[in-house]
Amino acid sequence: MKKLFSPGRRDYTISFGIVILAYLVVQAMILTGNITSSFKGQLVPICAYIVMAVSLNLTVGVLGELSLGHAGFMSVGAFGGIVATTALADAIPFAPLRLAVAMAFGGLLAGIMGVIVGVPVLRLKGDYLAIVTLAFGQIIMNIVNVLYIGRDARGLHFSLLEQRFELGEGGKMIINGPIGVSGVSKLSTFTAGFLLVLATLLLILNLLHSRTGRAVMAVRDNAIAAESIGISITRYKLLAFVVSAVFAGMAGTLYAMNYSTVTAAKFDFNTSILVLVFVVLGGLGNIWGSIIAAALLTVLPELLRAVNDYRMLLYAILLIAMMLFNNSKLKERLLAGRHREVE
Repeated sequence: MKKLFSPGRRDYTISFGIVILAYLVVQAMILTGNITSSFKGQLVPICAYIVMAVSLNLTVGVLGELSLGHAGFMSVGAFGGIVATTALADAIPFAPLRLAVAMAFGGLLAGIMGVIVGVPVLRLKGDYLAIVTLAFGQIIMNIVNVLYIGRDARGLHFSLLEQRFELGEGGKMIINGPIGVSGVSKLSTFTAGFLLVLATLLLILNLLHSRTGRAVMAVRDNAIAAESIGISITRYKLLAFVVSAVFAGMAGTLYAMNYSTVTAAKFDFNTSILVLVFVVLGGLGNIWGSIIAAALLTVLPELLRAVNDYRMLLYAILLIAMMLFNNSKLKERLLAGRHREVE
């Protein structure tokens, strides 16, 4: 009985149950025509934000490190995925497969950036780590703003600061500096987003309830004690950080392939803060809480449009209510833990 209702099984049941039930309900609404065009347009962004929130929760909630550069990894995945889909248009004409390859490529690029950033940055703690990751996000945004990538019969061409190459006949600019990308093939679908959310949950929940996940949480709770029993602090910190970056990159590709025009401004500091709000409101370390918070806070402004004059007031009240609810639940958990220790 204890095994059946263990925390691991409960997390799996609740998280996957929420996602699968939501997918079936939305698909039923689409088939019966009981869905507005504005809400339908938000389905892919909701999936992308859920993946972002769950992956950031791995760094902030499970590892216990405050990162404000998650939008930077999302940006790397977004523009890397766009370049991949454009370059592979002839080689992989089947759109879903091309999107899957692009998401894998975007995740790989973001993971590489996670290693480059994580090795020096994870030696820092607290506010210093937050400031450096924030700077990373701004650096990525500025690099994309001066990046020029084009494609013609000879292959890919790129330059920085200004366009220093000429495209041959039939060539096309992919990334055009501050103008960003235009004419993107909209390959993302709600089903693709749903599958990415499931894949993210499967890997991260398995990670959390494995020996590796317990080691990461041990580093979070007491790094000195963890190191004293042979747990490599650097290794497990970097592992959690890079896994988080990989899924942020895949979410970035999914998000970018939902729009015909994409600029670096879509992945600015405000996006990192928005995802952090999802994590905090859903509960640090609470995966299914991140899913609900990301979905609810993405659609909430649109749902409140009917009461436009009071929309932001109601939005703020709901945010405060969610914070108070999470705080009371946290206190209950702490008290329950103390009672168990006494017993």
